[in-house]
Amino acid sequence: MKKMRIDLNCDLGESFGTYTLGNDEMVLRYITSANIACGFHAGDPTVMRKTIQLANQANVAIGAHPGLPDLVGFGRRDMNIAADDVFNLVTYQIGALVALAKVESSEVQHVKPHGALYNMANKSAGIATAIVKAVKSVSSNLLLYALSGSLLAKIGKDHGLTVVQEVFADRTYLGDGTLTPRTEPNSVLHDTQLVTERIIRMIKDGKVQAITGEDITIAADTICVHGDNANALEFVETLNKVLMENQIIMKSPSDRI
Repeated sequence: MKKMRIDLNCDLGESFGTYTLGNDEMVLRYITSANIACGFHAGDPTVMRKTIQLANQANVAIGAHPGLPDLVGFGRRDMNIAADDVFNLVTYQIGALVALAKVESSEVQHVKPHGALYNMANKSAGIATAIVKAVKSVSSNLLLYALSGSLLAKIGKDHGLTVVQEVFADRTYLGDGTLTPRTEPNSVLHDTQLVTERIIRMIKDGKVQAITGEDITIAADTICVHGDNANALEFVETLNKVLMENQIIMKSPSDRI
């Protein structure tokens, strides 16, 4: 019987200037991939480089986490933005992280759009295609992290990218497989036991219960925990322990061993 394996990722590097967000150094002890903010929705060059250094020390794979240019809204507000602008801003942010990673003798494993950009790509083929083309233009070897079963995942595959299907530990789902909007009161989960139970079921059974009560089918290659969630450290520490108890191997997608 083939052993199950999963990647555990977290959005990190979201501090900015003198403002600190998240507990990156501790979280990195329990994850296998880090999505690093690239300065548009959060982060700055110093924070980006420091996060790369911490990830290298923890032997955690790194990825670019490009977002909309909205520091005040943390990249979680929709913008009326042209596909060409999306291509350019995603390319720009990937390039920034690639350059800083090179300075630290590291390589960028993947790209995962952030926040509103991620959600917009699951509704608009034009936005999704712009993101995919930006990723592929920088390097066709970059992995694309996309919501499991989403429009972005489909377009990424259609353009020849390797797509890593992503599920969320700390978010709820609608009946169509998309994430419950953060404007809804039940969109974010805070109960650690519930989070771990849902994740194990996603991995083993390929199912998750939507907020409307029905089960939806889901494919899990990587699990996301949001670094700005107050329970982030508790979530990743507990998930790490429960995954091992269930004999589920934790490895980044680029780790083939």
